[in-house]
Amino acid sequence: MFKTVLKQLAPAGARGRLSVLIFHRVLPQPDPIFPGEVDAAAFDAICQWMKSWCNVLPLDLAVQQLQNRTLPERAAAITFDDGYADNRTVAQPILVRHGLPASFFIATDFLDGGRMWNDTVIESVRLCRSAELDLSSLPRPDGTGHLGQHAIGTAEQKREAIAAIIGQIKYLPVAERLALTGQIAACAGVRSPDDLMLTSQQVREMRHAGMQIGAHTRSHPILAKLGADAAQAEIAESRRFLEQLLGERVGLFAYPNGKPGTDYSPESVQIVRDLGFDAAVSTTWGASRADTDPFQIPRFTPWDRSKLRFGGRLAGNLWRS
Repeated sequence: MFKTVLKQLAPAGARGRLSVLIFHRVLPQPDPIFPGEVDAAAFDAICQWMKSWCNVLPLDLAVQQLQNRTLPERAAAITFDDGYADNRTVAQPILVRHGLPASFFIATDFLDGGRMWNDTVIESVRLCRSAELDLSSLPRPDGTGHLGQHAIGTAEQKREAIAAIIGQIKYLPVAERLALTGQIAACAGVRSPDDLMLTSQQVREMRHAGMQIGAHTRSHPILAKLGADAAQAEIAESRRFLEQLLGERVGLFAYPNGKPGTDYSPESVQIVRDLGFDAAVSTTWGASRADTDPFQIPRFTPWDRSKLRFGGRLAGNLWRS
């Protein structure tokens, strides 16, 4: 059924439309704090559905064919952001088993033992042995009070605390954000894990397995908050690192967080163009047409666990685009 529906919504050729799925992690087992996160079983099912319903292409080829108006019917691509280790250990074997390509966008500063700031918050809450995380000694970035006292005795409370803390510090400059998350970990009395992100060797292994590697800045900043020189350095240096690591050109880029106007600006897009990338992806929902800006390719992933609902939402995303 869905194969027929998707063929009608995403025909071949000039009227073709491209669905690009976005993921971040594929966990080995379900996470009680984030039960909606994709785990290995769920991702395996998604790969089965996508292989059955869609023509899954490498992203660079898909964008090229989109612009040339030569897309096959039911065209799709799979992408991952940030560079988590489970992309290599959990996601890649599933993709290979199903014969599906994917593109992985790497924030290069976090390779080889680094950690993203939000994961410091998450693991501080997860690993804290107290039923309450007291952050009253840490002032709010906007100067109005402190970061609060958070009940974390249950999985639901942990989830709410994580959301509240991240929401208060998400748009801080990188250095301030890192310093503050370090203080949060100290208040929680935990040492956060240093194996959440990929190693350089794992990135090479993924490329050797046929996966595509794209740039995602060095430190995952909010590009819209940076000056032109700083934004250009973040983008260019991440690509330079990956090109030296892999010994080949890197032509794809993903904007951190990816919401236009909030997370990246028209100036950010121009920097990516001027640096000679082939295409870039956002996190705006939708599907691409031939006239879509190749430097602002939308992405969307249905969050449903059932085949019927997943397929229905995938078709709905095409219908609205």
